[in-house]
Amino acid sequence: MTGAPAANEILTPTRLNRLVRQLLGDALPLLWIEGELSNLARPASGHLYFTLKDAGAQVRCAMFRNRAALLRFRPADGAQVRLRGRVDLYEARGEYQLIAEHMEAAGAGALQQAYEALKAKLAAEGLFDSARKRPLPLLPRRLAVITSPSGAAVRDVIAVLRRRFPLLPVDVVPAPVQGAEAVPALRERLRAVAAAGRHDVVLLTRGGGSIEDLWAFNDEQLARDIAACAIPVVAAIGHEVDVTLAELAADLRAATPSAAAEAISPDGALLARRLDDLAGRVQRALGRRLLDMAQRADAARRRLGLLDPRRRLAQVRERALLARRRLRRGLENRLRWQAARLQALRLRLDAQHPQRRLSRLNELLGERLDRLRLAEAARRRQAEGRLREAARALHALSPLRTLERGWAVLLDPRDRRLLASTTAVAAAGQVIARLADGEIDLDVAGPPRHIGD
Repeated sequence: MTGAPAANEILTPTRLNRLVRQLLGDALPLLWIEGELSNLARPASGHLYFTLKDAGAQVRCAMFRNRAALLRFRPADGAQVRLRGRVDLYEARGEYQLIAEHMEAAGAGALQQAYEALKAKLAAEGLFDSARKRPLPLLPRRLAVITSPSGAAVRDVIAVLRRRFPLLPVDVVPAPVQGAEAVPALRERLRAVAAAGRHDVVLLTRGGGSIEDLWAFNDEQLARDIAACAIPVVAAIGHEVDVTLAELAADLRAATPSAAAEAISPDGALLARRLDDLAGRVQRALGRRLLDMAQRADAARRRLGLLDPRRRLAQVRERALLARRRLRRGLENRLRWQAARLQALRLRLDAQHPQRRLSRLNELLGERLDRLRLAEAARRRQAEGRLREAARALHALSPLRTLERGWAVLLDPRDRRLLASTTAVAAAGQVIARLADGEIDLDVAGPPRHIGD
C-alpha cells in the first residue's frame, strides 16, 4: 500500500487514522446494507445523520444534501431501509461511518425488480399498446368510482365533478386499496361494474403512498382485467411520479384523482355556453323560417285576391272603360286632324285662284325690288369705302408723296424712262428732274462720281 509505515515508525493519531481510512477505501468499495433507522438528525445544512442497526450491531451513517434531495420517501426512526454507500473514517474522531449514496425502503428494490419484469412481460404481449386503448365518451351518462370510500381521492373526485359537471351521476364502489385483500376485491368490483352495464366509464383511483402501499395495483391479473374490461377504464393511482401496471393497462392514465375527474367530465360552463349559442341559433333560424312562411302566406293571399272573380270582373270593366276613353280620344283626334287637313286644303285652293295668285306675285315682286334697292345701296356704300381705302393706300405708296418730302427723280428726255444708274445718266447727256411741283431740264456737265470716291 502506498504510504505504508516502516516497521519501527512511530505514528501519530492523525497518521494512523489516515492510513486506516485509505485501507477501508481500498478494501471496501460501494456496498449494500440493510437495517433499521435510528437517531435520525436533519440539520439546516440539508445533510442527514443517522444510525443503521440490527439486532446485534449498529453503524453511524451520513447522507449529504445533494443525495438526500433525491430521496423518493421521507425517512423516519424505526423505518427499515436499504442503503448503498461506501465505508469511510472520520479522522478527527477516529470513528468509521457509512457515507450513503442511495437509500430506499427495505423491500423496495425487490419489488421494483418484480415490477420491471412484469411490466416487460405485459408490454411484450401488447397489453399497454396505445392502439387498443379506447377513447372516453364525450358526455358520459354514469360514472363508477372504485376506491376507498374514506380516502382523500374520492373527495377530490367528487369535488371536481360537482364543480365541472354536477349533472353526471356518480356511483362510489367501495373497495380496499392496499393490503392482501385489495387485489381480489378490486378485481371483483371491476367485473361487477362491467357486468352491470349501467356505466359509461369506470375510474380506479387512490391517493399516494409507498411502493408497498401501491403494490396491489401492480398485480398481473388486475392489469389483465382492466385491459379486458367492457367499458373504458381511467386509472389515477398515487402521485404523478408513481406509475403502476394498472395505469399502464387502463385506457387513460391521470396524474392525480382530480386530473382524472377533469378528464372524464365535460366542462359544464362550456357546455352551457354552447347550449346558449345553439338555442340562439335555433331561435334565429325559427324566426327566419316564420318570416319566410309569413311572406309566402302574404304572396299566396295576394295571388288568391288576384284570382277573385269579382276582382277580375272589376278589372275587365276598368279595362273596358279605359278602352272606351282611348277610342273617344282617338276619334276626337282623328276629327281634329281631318278638320285641319280640310282647312289646309281650302287655303291651298284659295292660294291657287288666278286673281289671288297675281296679287301675291305683285306683292312678292314689290318685296324683291325693295330688297334689291337696299342691296344695291349697301354694295355701293361698300365699294365707295373700299375705293377710299385704296386711294389712301395708293397715295401713301405714290412716288409723288416721296417728292413732296424734297426728293427728285431723273427721267431720260428721250423716252421719259426712270434713270436708275450713273451709266444711264452719262449716256443720255441730258436729263429731266421731276420735282413735286414740276419738271426741270438739266445738262450733265461732267463724268459721274460714285459714292465713296
